[in-house]
Amino acid sequence: MTDNELKTHVQSALDWEPSVDPSDIGVSVDDGVVTLRGNVASYAERMAAERAVLHVYGVKAVANDLAVHLGSLFERTDTEIARAAVAALKWNALIPKDKITVTVASGWLTLTGAVDWQYQRDAAFRAVRDLTGVKGVTNSVTVKSHVKSTDVRDKIEAAFKRSAEIDARRVNVTALNGKVILSGNVHSWFERQEAERAAWAAPGVTQVEDRLTITP
Repeated sequence: MTDNELKTHVQSALDWEPSVDPSDIGVSVDDGVVTLRGNVASYAERMAAERAVLHVYGVKAVANDLAVHLGSLFERTDTEIARAAVAALKWNALIPKDKITVTVASGWLTLTGAVDWQYQRDAAFRAVRDLTGVKGVTNSVTVKSHVKSTDVRDKIEAAFKRSAEIDARRVNVTALNGKVILSGNVHSWFERQEAERAAWAAPGVTQVEDRLTITP
């Protein structure tokens, strides 16, 4: 697939995504790497545009340079955003109580703290990213490790073999002190995401370094 063909597919994906207004989004493609430029009305829309592009076959990576420009009806003070974020975390059943701290500066929200599982870290991010007034989120929450490295590697490799979306023969797993390194080749960005998600699902994983390359 040529870059021009991929660009057409990406633009069609943005047009198809109902939560994205593509009228002010520019797309460029260089060797499978897609760059998005322009303006969006919220951080939620910025992330939705990125997700839509990543699901296009042939996309190797996305450089998201979209700027968030809030309309006057959606502007909130940092205090209002912080209160809303604390409430969102409190009411989410997947997030452990009193484990995550919120700070807000000029609409940019930062999460800190430590949890036992990556899904809890992800849940915290999802809980606050779509709040009105948020211009960006930095997720600095860490994951604690309590499991031996050999157990982690074995569980991840077994998960890959069970998965219908991952070709386990093409993915190598290295684990040490909670850090997992994935290397090898996958067919799409979706398969790469699935491999990373499966690695994070293993107990004891505190960091995943994704060195997988995409070979459509």
